[in-house]
Amino acid sequence: MNIQDMMVYRDTGARTVDRYLMSYEGRVIAVRKHPAVLILPVAVAVAGLVVCGVVAAVAGTALVWWLWLAALGFLVWRVVSWSIEFFLVTEHRVMLINGVFNRNVAMMPLAKVTDIALERSVLGRMLGYGEFVLESGGQTQALRNVPFMPYPEQLYLEVSSVIFGAEDESPD
Repeated sequence: MNIQDMMVYRDTGARTVDRYLMSYEGRVIAVRKHPAVLILPVAVAVAGLVVCGVVAAVAGTALVWWLWLAALGFLVWRVVSWSIEFFLVTEHRVMLINGVFNRNVAMMPLAKVTDIALERSVLGRMLGYGEFVLESGGQTQALRNVPFMPYPEQLYLEVSSVIFGAEDESPD
């Protein structure tokens, strides 16, 4: 067993994703969403800390800190959820895997994908994320919008080349 095999074996992300692959499939692209998805939970925890600190100082009660503990729990939950959510592309399918207790796997066969669009908001451009919009042949699919994709331009080109079979024709 070489070092790369040992690294893949220890990578919990690889094990999370690999259990949803068929025996003849391999991972082409497997990424987590951009950490910007955690902005709201962090803001809630920080705002809760400030509000609870002010209320505790003014009212003199320590019971208010239980509310901040709830906000902190929300942040921890979202971080755990983010850490096990993956966007996966194989030679045959596109998948979005998420959920902490109840795992959800949304899948679309590559043959059904007719178009892929990349949308970027101003905040997404500043922070480095985008949203993929996958279109299929006239059917409503479980996997249509995939927000908070990291490295959006590079990932868009890679996903497009897998879906539509484009090959790099540049001479080496």
